Amino acid sequence: MIRALLIEDDRKLALLLEEFLGQHGVAATVAQDGVVALQHLSSSRFDILLLDLMLPGMDGLTLTRRIRERWNTPLIMVTARGDDADKIVGLELGADDYLAKPFNPRELLARIRAVLRRMEPNEQERFKSGGLLIDYASREVTVEGQRQSLTAHEYELLVALARNAGRVLTRDQLLEQMKGEAADEAFDRSIDVHVSRLRQKIEQDPRHPRYVKTVRGAGYLLARES
Repeated sequence: MIRALLIEDDRKLALLLEEFLGQHGVAATVAQDGVVALQHLSSSRFDILLLDLMLPGMDGLTLTRRIRERWNTPLIMVTARGDDADKIVGLELGADDYLAKPFNPRELLARIRAVLRRMEPNEQERFKSGGLLIDYASREVTVEGQRQSLTAHEYELLVALARNAGRVLTRDQLLEQMKGEAADEAFDRSIDVHVSRLRQKIEQDPRHPRYVKTVRGAGYLLARES
């Protein structure tokens, strides 16, 4: 069973989704606000998070920021707010997908499965380049032995580059590898933002990167070192 944390304050909708997902191999734990959600995350492990932006008390964007400070668990935003600005902010904060209400529960299920497929470890267990080490099984990234806390998007970006180490990837290619069929223009515009933030975390000197290099007019590549 896939273990999901459903963060939704609409009791009726939460119960309907919990029942539907349970019939299709997804065991959902319901949290009605951000405080309860953080408590669940601190005590249990989940495969995916389903988060409503419109929550009482702590709003969904704030909660997403709090979550990404500690966890890389895949996250889908489910909300009635369909503004592009909210969508872009949510994706930049580390959401992996975005679904606007009203929606068909089958679409939510399909998106859950699609996001989790993208998160499956590579056949290789690890990637190493110089002092950079990616452990695909645990989704941990270390630089010179120091663990780096990456958002889900930063991790996906790094993995996409690592799987093509030494090869230039355009923004479109990165977008395709990171988001697949769920790719959209809002996420595309944030590729450069994620590259910048990733460099802040894994590069000793982000202005002169050792690992994630820019190929002017072409895209980005991850340098392969022994």
